[in-house]
Amino acid sequence: MSWNPSLEPHCPNADDADAIETLIVPRSRDIGAFEVRRALPAAGRRMVGPFVFFDQMGPAEFLTNEGIDVRPHPHIGLATVTYLFDGEFQHRDSLGTNQMIYPGEVNWMVAGNGVTHSERTSEATRQGKSNLFGIQTWVALPENHEDDDASFEHQPEAALPFLEGEGKEVRLILGNAYGEKAPVTTFSEMFYADAVLEAHAKMPLPDNHEDRGVYVVQGSIKVAGQEFQSGQMMVFKPGDQITLEAGAFGARLILLGGETLNGPRHIWWNFVSSSKDKIEAAKQAWIEGDWNHGRFKLPPGDDQEFIPIVEK
Repeated sequence: MSWNPSLEPHCPNADDADAIETLIVPRSRDIGAFEVRRALPAAGRRMVGPFVFFDQMGPAEFLTNEGIDVRPHPHIGLATVTYLFDGEFQHRDSLGTNQMIYPGEVNWMVAGNGVTHSERTSEATRQGKSNLFGIQTWVALPENHEDDDASFEHQPEAALPFLEGEGKEVRLILGNAYGEKAPVTTFSEMFYADAVLEAHAKMPLPDNHEDRGVYVVQGSIKVAGQEFQSGQMMVFKPGDQITLEAGAFGARLILLGGETLNGPRHIWWNFVSSSKDKIEAAKQAWIEGDWNHGRFKLPPGDDQEFIPIVEK
């Protein structure tokens, strides 16, 4: 998804929950085809570990011949991870990747020095009614990997570690947690997991990571005696042992965090970098639009249009 500053989340006071450093309430916005809730970056919390951007897409329903059409657009200095609960879409990028993604799978695109991609509902899916519901996240790269060549990795659902028992199921999407390690190639310590809890089930947050957060996708949870509803993100104080308890109707959660980077990251449109000069250089390359010899190429098979830069 492309950057939209009007989706800036709100951080209300969370002093009544001692374990919680920041409470984030995303602002919802209908961007045409579906609703987006953006939890990161927020004014009070720009990142959680290396996670610099967090969008909930949908849930959305599409009629026949409808779907999403995110035209080709560029990225630098980050890796995108797309994870779906329902539906599908087609990813194409300037590396030549043409990859469908379905629920429980991972599309992991490392932008590095520059990549272009598009995201669209496939022609086959448009032949009937369809749904879309998922999370799209940007992970800021460590400074020594910001200028790496771009790459793409897809991992099927069966390849991801899956833990279950005592009323809970956890699928590890990225990084390491609960003694398991996901197969996706990452560049810093992190964890990113999809957890489903039955009513009143309890689970601990991983305690081997510096920064830790929880986003409530569905249902509700209790933390330190306080209840939090769907659409809220909690960021916890480092070092505290945290237990999450699902509400009366259960909960679905995204758990995320990891080590903090060595400095802040600048975000402008779809660009992330430790250097404003690098963002300016990428901006200029996209404006020039030299798709044959320039820094950015358009995705093969989806090179007839692109998203232009809109000055802010």
